[in-house]
Amino acid sequence: MSTPRPVFFLSDGTGITAETLGNTLLTQFEGVTFHKTTLPFITSVERARTTVEYINHLAQRQGVKPILFSTTVNDAVRAILRESQALFVDLFDHFIPLLEAELAAKSSHAQGRAHGVADSLRYNARIAAMNYAMEHDDGQSVRDLARAELILIAPSRCGKTPTSLYLALQHGVFATNFPLIEEDLDQGRLPDALKAQTAKLFGLTSEPERLMQVRTERRPGSKYASLAQCAFELRQAEQLYRKHRIPFVNSANMSIEEMATVIMQEKGLRKNSF
Repeated sequence: MSTPRPVFFLSDGTGITAETLGNTLLTQFEGVTFHKTTLPFITSVERARTTVEYINHLAQRQGVKPILFSTTVNDAVRAILRESQALFVDLFDHFIPLLEAELAAKSSHAQGRAHGVADSLRYNARIAAMNYAMEHDDGQSVRDLARAELILIAPSRCGKTPTSLYLALQHGVFATNFPLIEEDLDQGRLPDALKAQTAKLFGLTSEPERLMQVRTERRPGSKYASLAQCAFELRQAEQLYRKHRIPFVNSANMSIEEMATVIMQEKGLRKNSF
């Protein structure tokens, strides 16, 4: 088995942008294994030198050339990072000059802009959406339900909570979610609190085998986790969605990001990325 290729995401901020862009490129190489490390807040020459020493030591010890994805903007820091014994991929190298030429303006080279608090109003809106999603998770509260932009409904363990939280954190969407309990599914009805909110509803479903696997991790050997119960709940849920003309998506083989994108497009929600 070949040694995994070391990959470093280098940033003068959180490293989220370097991780996102770097990982997107790496997904195109399915036959290669990678060992990934994020090194954030490289904001000084001293920190850059320490980083290069560590990367060079690793390269010599493993005998494998690392790959560096960098979103640092300080020219002095970048110059030092380029000296490392690695493939240096600067994610701003190609884009910033093109934009400077098109806009006839110089970039500010400001550090930490992508995931900082540069716009306090947008940041506060995201925090408010997060607080709302947590308060209303799994039908815990119906207070101020009219404020919701989206209400996810599904049988237990179909991905309602992580999707709601992702939509709040990543896009500032005021999202809540409700479980469809066995009584609702038996009678093909919506929870009483949601009957006036049908325009905001979006359903999630899954595959019986996948749902059984997820539920077994939580309650092994229970009726709740049995294949028959999972199949019944999913079948009833899909019938309920069709009866009330609620759009839905199968979460079994979709990432949270993919589900969120489908949901926002279907419901016509604004897309603010933070």
